[in-house]
Amino acid sequence: MAWFAVYTKSRCEKQVALDLEALGIECYCPINKVKRKWSDRTKWVEEPLFRSYVFVNIDYVTENVTVRKARNVVNFVYWLSKPAQIQEEEILAIKSFLTDFVNVEVIGTSVKVGDFITIKSGVFEGKRAKVQSFKNKKEVRLIIESMGYELVAHLA
Repeated sequence: MAWFAVYTKSRCEKQVALDLEALGIECYCPINKVKRKWSDRTKWVEEPLFRSYVFVNIDYVTENVTVRKARNVVNFVYWLSKPAQIQEEEILAIKSFLTDFVNVEVIGTSVKVGDFITIKSGVFEGKRAKVQSFKNKKEVRLIIESMGYELVAHLA
């Protein structure tokens, strides 16, 4: 058993999760509470954290066909020609993060702590630098390395 990312049709994440659960497949659709403002009101709504993605915990060899045949499932997400496997620790970290924070923002990451970068402007233009850390007292950040995402919660 391992966690895999499944790509769904647009705006069908919650329904895919319900359909997969009805088929006996363990799945996880991370739900984010977001404050939305309309012209006449402001309201907290629940929406999927990752658009068009649901995670399934399956034995890929025996259950991948069942997942693929579920309504509104497009396909598994692939990385280097293999289904993208998500670490159990990362799924647990997402669950814990969403329990502690609301209004979480998903940002694709390209630079990590320990990476070397070349400065493109300013006094140090052209110099290489090693990323030591990201600091901001008004944000809490959680990096999901295998997916290339960084979750950001803005604190009041």
